[in-house]
Amino acid sequence: MKSHQVEVRVRYSETDQMGVVYHGNYIPYFEIGRVEWLRNKGISYKEMEKSGIALPIVSMNINYKKSARYDELLTVHTTFKSQSSVKIEFDCEIHNEGGELLTTAQFILVFVSLKTGKATAPPDYILELLKTIE
Repeated sequence: MKSHQVEVRVRYSETDQMGVVYHGNYIPYFEIGRVEWLRNKGISYKEMEKSGIALPIVSMNINYKKSARYDELLTVHTTFKSQSSVKIEFDCEIHNEGGELLTTAQFILVFVSLKTGKATAPPDYILELLKTIE
């Protein structure tokens, strides 16, 4: 399955005095979504790093449509878009409890060898997984 969703509750520390989520706090919500997308497919990001592979963001585009607010239960939708060479792309959305679309984002990440610091081909187990969902 290309998509996965996870719920995240907005914490007080993520908001301003008006109870609105600070724009920079959406990035960790999307990260939770990507990490849980991998976990749902049987891949531990922690184990991937232990094996010498990191997956840093090299490009992101976020479109804020409506504010998330303190104590709302958000649903982060993460959808695999594509994989080519050393890159993997995801489309993401955040919805509030009422189902309203709050934020959309597109992320490009690159597989990087922790040993060399250079881009590298994805591990075989990632390539095998992606073949089953494309």
